[in-house]
Amino acid sequence: MGGLSIWHWIIVGAVVFILFGGKFKISDVMGDVAKGIKAFKKGMSEDEAADVKETPKTLQHQAAEQVDQQKSSETKKI
Repeated sequence: MGGLSIWHWIIVGAVVFILFGGKFKISDVMGDVAKGIKAFKKGMSEDEAADVKETPKTLQHQAAEQVDQQKSSETKKI
């Protein structure tokens, strides 16, 4: 019950390396995660803003546009 296997030492070494060494530090990883979350929230808010700007046209509005287009095409023929 006293000895640690090679797998235990590999896991301990990986944890120590992540916490204290290399480019892959916890603070760097968490900073990248935070940037990703901010970018995701910004993208979601832009999608909602785009949905609000696009107001649906009513049938009367579409019909009025078609009448205006027909009138303008008729005046061009004359």
